[in-house]
Amino acid sequence: MQRYIMIRASQALVALVAVSVIVFFLGRITGSPLDVLLPLEATQEDYERTAKNWGLDKPLYIQYFRFVGNTLTGKGESWKWPGNTPMSLLRDRFPATISLAGLAVCLSAGVGVPLGILSAVRKDTPFDWGSKILALLGQSLPSFWLGIVLMWIFAVELDLVPTSGRGGWDSYILPVISMGAYSVAAILRLVRSSMLDVLDSEYVKLARIKGLPEWKVVWKHCLRNAGIAPLTYFGLLIGVLLVGSVSVETVFSWPGLGLLSIDAVRARDYQVLQTVVMFFCFIYIVANLLVDVAYAYLDPRIRYG
Repeated sequence: MQRYIMIRASQALVALVAVSVIVFFLGRITGSPLDVLLPLEATQEDYERTAKNWGLDKPLYIQYFRFVGNTLTGKGESWKWPGNTPMSLLRDRFPATISLAGLAVCLSAGVGVPLGILSAVRKDTPFDWGSKILALLGQSLPSFWLGIVLMWIFAVELDLVPTSGRGGWDSYILPVISMGAYSVAAILRLVRSSMLDVLDSEYVKLARIKGLPEWKVVWKHCLRNAGIAPLTYFGLLIGVLLVGSVSVETVFSWPGLGLLSIDAVRARDYQVLQTVVMFFCFIYIVANLLVDVAYAYLDPRIRYG
């Protein structure tokens, strides 16, 4: 087990280094940040002086190692938000994003799991067909488009909730639904397919022959064995929702990491953009690593695969 975990952890570290290189060089494709930092009437001397102050006159490999060092130590300074380090901006914005993602996870579990179970138990009934249509729509509709439609109906036309921003509890409703719709559909389909496999197994038939109540057969015997696939998906769900928060936060002007990354792109603030993207990648890679370890504990055969 320890050898398996060490191998997976080393692979995660290699993936993180590769991502840091890709993120660093892709950030340079959009052009020089000096074009944004300096006014149109700036002279060549202004460009050279500013480049020297920010270290942009150094070779790219030196800039890369400086970026990695600043990310690990929390140093550096934002170009768009002077006086703030990328890590301080990340700490300020992270609570807004994690609260949104956490509520979306709760929505996914609270809606997707019961609907998946009932859809499997009532297979080929109108309820099952309705659940499958709901799952199809949830996985087909883009989150940003769904957010705009929900905003137009419930915020603009009906005036029931705020259109944007982070305020009271009602400001969470539309962003959480927009972000959680896809994961609700995914969990619904996972639970339904897993439950259908278990419901046809021999030990379930034996439990029914013994006269156990149907609710006990479904919720105790079937769900326990059908929960492995949905459970492992939950390990990746936080990473998926954090990365997917970019479009939702932009639509609803939510002051989280997603909106911060968009603002950094517009300002060509490499320091902040690279730090946020690296943080997203770190969360996603760690989530994958924890899922791999959980698989090894659940099924010892996997560690030798």
